[in-house]
Amino acid sequence: MAQTLICHPGIGPDVEGIALVASDDFSARYDLDRIKGVFSRPAHKLFGEDYRERVLVLNNVKGGVASAWMLNEMASRNVKPAAFVFNRVNPILAQGAALAGLPLVDRFADGDVTTLIRNGERIRVRPSEGQVILLDRP
Repeated sequence: MAQTLICHPGIGPDVEGIALVASDDFSARYDLDRIKGVFSRPAHKLFGEDYRERVLVLNNVKGGVASAWMLNEMASRNVKPAAFVFNRVNPILAQGAALAGLPLVDRFADGDVTTLIRNGERIRVRPSEGQVILLDRP
């Protein structure tokens, strides 16, 4: 039986993928190499990790309006994550995710999502239901 985490209802379609988890905050502008598809800021805990088609599980969002159009640009080239799972997200990144068609959820009832989900774990994100299902859990 899989474990289900409850969160605020999000945006985008249901998706299943492998979690890429860190307790760091996130900026599409400063943390990513949007051409190579890897985390590029040396100070980020995911530095060097390939984020393409992974479910990014991170703490909070940082940065401004550039993130919104960057997500859409990444999606247009298919160099994008499968989904975003955050403790907290700001309206700018939510708008960018919606524009890019990327699933996004935040505000978990169970606590800090960066400690609830394991790096490399297979998960299903169900934004409209406000759920993240941990598929590898007994």
